Amino acid sequence: MTKISEISYCGNLRVISKHLNSGNKITTDAPIDNHGKGEAFSPTDLVSTALGNCMITLIGIAANTHNIKLGKIDAEVHKIMESNPRRISEIIINFKIEDKNFSSKQKKIIETAALTCPVSKSLSENLVQNISFNYF
Repeated sequence: MTKISEISYCGNLRVISKHLNSGNKITTDAPIDNHGKGEAFSPTDLVSTALGNCMITLIGIAANTHNIKLGKIDAEVHKIMESNPRRISEIIINFKIEDKNFSSKQKKIIETAALTCPVSKSLSENLVQNISFNYF
């Protein structure tokens, strides 16, 4: 077991998390639709964003392993919330990947890596993950 962070409540539905290895801090705020000001990522925003970050990281690892030269990769992340019980019901991620004349095999490696990231595999099977890959 590894201690990775320390979390402190600051009042007014704001929380600061400190990553112990780097000292980096993340501030979260309750979303506007749940009593907050929406002045920072909400915890459910972070979950949704973490999925996209994890997928891009796994793409990078797979590219290094298979000698695939990557260019620019961007992602748009959307989340859909349910109210009873309050939870994330769907995460939509649209990847925009610069096409370096990837073969169909290379695209399969990229996409499989993204879809098998640890965050994806850790989320509930009831949470819909709608992922698209767009090459430009």
